[in-house]
Amino acid sequence: MEFKEAIKIALQSLWANKLRSILTLLGVVIGVASVIAVVTLVNGANVYVASKVNKYGADTFTISKQPQIITSYEQYREFQKRKNILLADYLFISEHCKHCQQIGAQQAATGKIVYGTSSSTDTMIRGQTWAMPEMQNLNIVQGRGFTPTDDEHASHVALVGSDIQENLLKGEDPIGKEIRVDGVPYTIIGLGEKQGKTLGQSQDNWVAVPLSAYQKTYGTAKTLTVYAKAGSNSDALELATDEARQLMRSNRHDAPGAADSFTLETSDTFVGLWKSISQGFEAVAVAIAGISLVVGGIVIMNIMLVSVTERTREIGVRKALGAKRADILTQFLIESGTMALAGGAIGVMGGMLVAQIVTVLLGFPSTVAIWSIFAGLIVAASVGIFFGVYPARKAADLDPIVALRSEI
Repeated sequence: MEFKEAIKIALQSLWANKLRSILTLLGVVIGVASVIAVVTLVNGANVYVASKVNKYGADTFTISKQPQIITSYEQYREFQKRKNILLADYLFISEHCKHCQQIGAQQAATGKIVYGTSSSTDTMIRGQTWAMPEMQNLNIVQGRGFTPTDDEHASHVALVGSDIQENLLKGEDPIGKEIRVDGVPYTIIGLGEKQGKTLGQSQDNWVAVPLSAYQKTYGTAKTLTVYAKAGSNSDALELATDEARQLMRSNRHDAPGAADSFTLETSDTFVGLWKSISQGFEAVAVAIAGISLVVGGIVIMNIMLVSVTERTREIGVRKALGAKRADILTQFLIESGTMALAGGAIGVMGGMLVAQIVTVLLGFPSTVAIWSIFAGLIVAASVGIFFGVYPARKAADLDPIVALRSEI
């Protein structure tokens, strides 16, 4: 029997029993769709995190009280016992770090912004040194950024995100407008580039003011994050981080041999940690989805056994006309494989659709990994063939005389 003819018969069998085929393929569809959706969302998150971290540059590192990602409550409690990173730490590093080309610091809080009769109560308020917008590669699309003079004199000037312009200023030219940040007046001097949403949360609902002015309102006792940029040489980042670590340990009087009382992270550290977490989540989700594939395979085996029983006379006729054992075996394996492959194709499309719906509704980034499409199809076909072996062997081993006597 030709391969094309075997596939044609398999498709005809699927089409002749539409409802049964749909119910049979449901497990495979759900399993493959789950895998594709999870891989697409995790891949999208990886691309997003990498792009956001890389916007600071591969030569940038941070010094903070605790890591950006904490994986347990015990770790959180331990990090909370550390001393806060204060302005004095930033100034000490800024003055003495010879391998650091640029240094900045930032604090943040959520507060209320008022302009005229309009207000926002969930806006991110950032206190930044003058170099921070540049270090974060924040493009000022209108107006100007901060200057050292703004820092030195605690000037009441502000940079705003596009949400502030669109929602509070109603699209007006923001430059020169006065807003109140938690009751304190600031004059807008710059508008940041629109960044869009992540996980349904806008990245443009923010106001940045000079760190010196920020601390006059919110105090100097809260912890801040120090950002430092090394040179572009291959060894510059290692030299700068080593020097910054020693300076911090010296300034905070960390005992020799004791662990750091702060966290120093590079972009590679953050991306690597995120990938390890996302890969763990992906592995668990794929394992759970694999259960659906196994269930789908068992259902396919059951239906193929029913099919063998229903087509006993047909098998007997084919054997009587000269069909070999291998022909019957191949025919049923192709049928089970085609059935599973069809379910896999539906599952791939369904998984991508689910991921796209999540992106639209929640703003969660998604990026289709081409390899996952082929992997889904191959796994689906493999499941069909694996669970189709027993029914196919049973069909191939039928005695033609007994099969022809069958009245089914």
